[in-house]
Amino acid sequence: MKPFSLLLTLCLALQMTTAAVCNAADESAAKPSIKVLLITGGCCHDYDFQTKAMQMAFKKRGVAVNWTVINDGGNGTSAEIDLYKNPNWAEGFDVVIHNECFAATTNPDYIRSITRSHHAGTNAVVIHCAMHTYRDAKIDDWREFLGVTSRRHEHQSHYAVNVVAQDHVIMKGYPDGHKTAMDELYVIEKKWPNMTVLATSKSEKTDQSHPVFWTNTYGKARVFGTTYGHSNETFEDAVYLDTIVKGTLWAAGEL
Repeated sequence: MKPFSLLLTLCLALQMTTAAVCNAADESAAKPSIKVLLITGGCCHDYDFQTKAMQMAFKKRGVAVNWTVINDGGNGTSAEIDLYKNPNWAEGFDVVIHNECFAATTNPDYIRSITRSHHAGTNAVVIHCAMHTYRDAKIDDWREFLGVTSRRHEHQSHYAVNVVAQDHVIMKGYPDGHKTAMDELYVIEKKWPNMTVLATSKSEKTDQSHPVFWTNTYGKARVFGTTYGHSNETFEDAVYLDTIVKGTLWAAGEL
């Protein structure tokens, strides 16, 4: 082979190799890997189904997740799970998903053992009955962490979702007016100062709009929240699952 031809062949090979490496890097960048701690359990919902649905949703959307699932506390309304006895319970995780339901737990020291880690910078996603968890407690630490105060919900229905923050990265592509699967509308009594509403739904009883998707800043933590998530049908809704995935990536700083 002539020297010029050999040089040209080597240059082309180098370009192809470089392109392959760059494409692989781009693909890797498009599919982040995150460490997620999912805390679930308590009354009123099919947590095993919801857990599997979320895991499948992340996988289907090309997001690699290292899952740690804590399903503890039984199926009642009051529990203090062992996880929080360790002051470093959240260490090493990019985001914690709270999908639990323990309304009657009121111990302020126990509650603050959770919120303390979040205030220090543990990012979070809070789903549905997490808003009513520790509802009976006298202190507001958990509610400030959530970004909303709610103590009751209205009947189940197919609620239309009105996108308020259309330019927010979590809501981009969300079909405005999308009807939910059969789910409960939570009555939001208070929006905390560092909370930003992303979308609302309107009460069929009072015509009042309530936040159903939002973000919150709690200390150093980024928090994404939704009051939807009651039924298994909700966790089969592709639009809802898309939003959970994007909200989790946002909270983890990957979106």
